[in-house]
Amino acid sequence: MDLHNIRQDYSKQELSEVECDANPITQFEKWMNEAMHSAVNEPTAVNVAAVGEDGRPNSRVLLLKEVNPQGFVFFSNYQSRKGRSFAAHPFAALTFFWPELERSVRVEGRIEKLDEAASDEYFDSRPYTSRIGAWASAQSEVLSSKAALVAKAAAVGARHPLHVPRPPHWGGYIVHPDRIEFWQGRPSRLHDRIQYRLVDGNWIKERLSP
Repeated sequence: MDLHNIRQDYSKQELSEVECDANPITQFEKWMNEAMHSAVNEPTAVNVAAVGEDGRPNSRVLLLKEVNPQGFVFFSNYQSRKGRSFAAHPFAALTFFWPELERSVRVEGRIEKLDEAASDEYFDSRPYTSRIGAWASAQSEVLSSKAALVAKAAAVGARHPLHVPRPPHWGGYIVHPDRIEFWQGRPSRLHDRIQYRLVDGNWIKERLSP
């Protein structure tokens, strides 16, 4: 398989420091809104990277569930591989990629668990079957068979036919950013990259070389 000659020139839009809001969260919300209204497939999909207990990087794709002035929120199993990684090294890197708009956003920062009330509220909003799955799946652990998982889910459903409480090992995380980069593809690989760095509580905006 020869991948050397697969190339695409980007030219749909450009990005300048002047166009970017002084606050990167506001800028991100603007881009997310544009992605959601531009038929982007899974606009909230985000690659979440962590550093494992063994010191090696690991990543996976999740769905962003909220962005607010404090940071970026997603939900997961605290006992999963990523949960153990965050417990060992409480930092995360997020990457959004919207190829339809020739855009990407990178976020880095400290990560912590959401408070239990916020996790309860979101869990109760999930479909019934998803709440069952949170109990049935020992996420990231070796599974003996698909049938065993289905049987466990059925047992959870029988135990909780109406209301499924949130498992204590499942809940939200929030990434408090200290670095956010907006990437806009441009011709000849001269891409626009605008970076924000949090310095002494203030966001510094600067252009990076492509």
